[in-house]
Amino acid sequence: MQQPQLPKEFVTSPAVFAVEDTYQILLPVNTALLFWVTIGGETYYDHSNGILRSDTRVHRVTVPMRALDNAGEYTVCWRRIIERKAYYTVTEEAQQYTCRFYPVRTEGTVKLYHLSDTHGELTLAAQAGGYFNGDIDLLILNGDIMDHSGEEDNFLLIFRLCSAITGGEHPCVFARGNHDLRGYYAERLADYTPTLNGKSYYNFRLGRIWGLVLDCGEDKADGHEEYGHTVACEAFRREENAFLEAIAEQKAYSAEDIQVRLVIVHTPFLTELEEPYNIETALYRHWAELLAKRIKPDLFLTGHLHETRIMPADDERPFPVIIGSRAVKEYEAVQDFIGCALTLQEKSVTVAFTDSAHRTVAQEELTLS
Repeated sequence: MQQPQLPKEFVTSPAVFAVEDTYQILLPVNTALLFWVTIGGETYYDHSNGILRSDTRVHRVTVPMRALDNAGEYTVCWRRIIERKAYYTVTEEAQQYTCRFYPVRTEGTVKLYHLSDTHGELTLAAQAGGYFNGDIDLLILNGDIMDHSGEEDNFLLIFRLCSAITGGEHPCVFARGNHDLRGYYAERLADYTPTLNGKSYYNFRLGRIWGLVLDCGEDKADGHEEYGHTVACEAFRREENAFLEAIAEQKAYSAEDIQVRLVIVHTPFLTELEEPYNIETALYRHWAELLAKRIKPDLFLTGHLHETRIMPADDERPFPVIIGSRAVKEYEAVQDFIGCALTLQEKSVTVAFTDSAHRTVAQEELTLS
């Protein structure tokens, strides 16, 4: 899509992530500044208990989803810091940048694009994600977007993809992958991505879509030598289990005006994997049962396996699983990238695996319950 000229302080355009009934507007910057957003005459600040933040590479403002949907635009405002002092801090004059915003459509066809396992690839992945030529309702980034978290700049790939595909004008959803847990800066990932009270799992509602983002953490047992004693994913998954059970009990997913229920998770925990990846079998069986018997998703979107295929519903798993991204390599060099375009109609969804030239590699139509 055609990108507008961005202010020199911006690394990319803002990214608008959906979490519960809010949007988290995140913006990576290249200088110290104070940050706020105005929508429909209301002001929302990036602050820490009343103190405007400036010592950060990524600013975040949480706004009510309904306010931004109704306004159709938001204005990013900032003041560059000249010198932050105990008394009489010096700043530049306030500046602003207004961005249009298109919420997920509540009528007619809804268009989603799913990317995972880009592992540092920007150009081809962004070209694949541009399949709808800017007429996209929702961008889903489903883990392992960067290859690792050994460099803090790697996190910027998330924003570069959002910027290239949505330009800050359409909502996004982000799910964490197992490679995102690896590296010196992994513990800072939550500062760069949408979270629910700091947690990387959450639910959201966009138009007729109800979604659930889950996070399996690492793909092997915590004690595996590959991790060097740096993870506690087993305890993390126990906390997440309590969240999932609460979601199942609250039944927000069963509202009458919901057309489609999505589960978005990087690791396909419904699939039996070989040693050493066959972890948490009892817990994942419990999760699968909650999904199948209580939440009943229409689509289960995942990655991790570097494949593009659809696993049809069966007796044990009464919903289809879509594994939706892969790089096309030759001699270990990425030659192309395949992502997944999802076109929702009233009673069906067209699933198309498409490449960087927007050619359809494979396509299937699924009936919605």
